[in-house]
Amino acid sequence: MTKKTSPKNSSQKPPEKRKGNILQYPAELLSPIGKFLVSQVKNLEHRDKELTQEDPFSDTERIINNASPDSDAAEQFGHARSEAIKQEIHRKLIQTRKALSRIKIGKYGICESCNQMIDTDRLVIYPEATLCVSCERKKEKSA
Repeated sequence: MTKKTSPKNSSQKPPEKRKGNILQYPAELLSPIGKFLVSQVKNLEHRDKELTQEDPFSDTERIINNASPDSDAAEQFGHARSEAIKQEIHRKLIQTRKALSRIKIGKYGICESCNQMIDTDRLVIYPEATLCVSCERKKEKSA
């Protein structure tokens, strides 16, 4: 006869109860996620600064009126590329900072729409996720 282990005896802790039916991931699980997200914010901010310096329009010696058509086109393309990448970085920064604030207030891993726990596999792949898969699909269909 095998003895069933209760969550108290097992090595893995289940999510802790919080207010009402809302569950919360344990702090020892959230700590490495928080550290990863903080490092991700630093990397994104660093990349944003690099792109600002690489942008041809930020060059103070750029010739505005005397540029040949081919160099002007290259500058335009370089600027458009930098701006598109920077826009994506800013979007990612907002999502990452939002995830960090959700860790601080105890709502990390909880779907903003249905208040159910977000699958841990989703959070491993996309730690900034604020919606569960089903709510994300509903959002994409309505958009």
